[in-house]
Amino acid sequence: MESKYQYLTFIGLRFNVANCLSILLTALLVFVFTFFLSRKLTMKPGKGQNVLEYLIDFTNGIVKSIMPGEEGKPFYFYIFVLFTFILFANVIGLFFQVKINGYTFTKSPTADPMVTMPLAMVTLLMSHYFSVQKFGLKGYLHNYVSPVSFLLPVNLIEEFTNFLTLSLRLYGNIYAGEVLIGLLVMVANSMGIVSVVVAAPMTMIWQGFSVFIGAIQAYVFSILSCVYFSRKLEREE
Repeated sequence: MESKYQYLTFIGLRFNVANCLSILLTALLVFVFTFFLSRKLTMKPGKGQNVLEYLIDFTNGIVKSIMPGEEGKPFYFYIFVLFTFILFANVIGLFFQVKINGYTFTKSPTADPMVTMPLAMVTLLMSHYFSVQKFGLKGYLHNYVSPVSFLLPVNLIEEFTNFLTLSLRLYGNIYAGEVLIGLLVMVANSMGIVSVVVAAPMTMIWQGFSVFIGAIQAYVFSILSCVYFSRKLEREE
């Protein structure tokens, strides 16, 4: 099942309108979510504040499980934002899709590798930055030839495979969920009332399962990001 998209060209660069609108919508939803849960903070938290505090404790726990102590503290906020954004991005397309004249304008942005790859790139670039900051450029480069120098090609290949696996795992799972829901809707629309009776419950069940998968994938992406941070902040002997 193929979707059609509108594209815009700006200074020689080609932009997918659906990706841009979906990312902006996801960012807006994350902002509204955190703003309304945090606007009335009290010593005796209400339901909204409890939800936000649980989410913060959960993402902080992800960091602490990989990088206990002071080493992980600089990453608390990043992992909170990363997990929340990916969670919303994973599920938005399950409940809110806009199609006009056959063109898709909103979907799950993480159902496109052009979105998941930059997310993975940001994480990996941050891991390299903090490694250089901790060990200096010489110490950072030394890790690529440790414990023996002939491992240099292997370590370089590993950097590339880390980028691919981190980005394509997220993309593949979310894209597959959206494709199946689209097929179920197509079947329901093409075969009349009997098909609707059968397909509607299946679509609802799959949507619930896809929300679960979306949450798991946000968790996995956050865990792996912490793993990459941790590995870059350890000196190879």
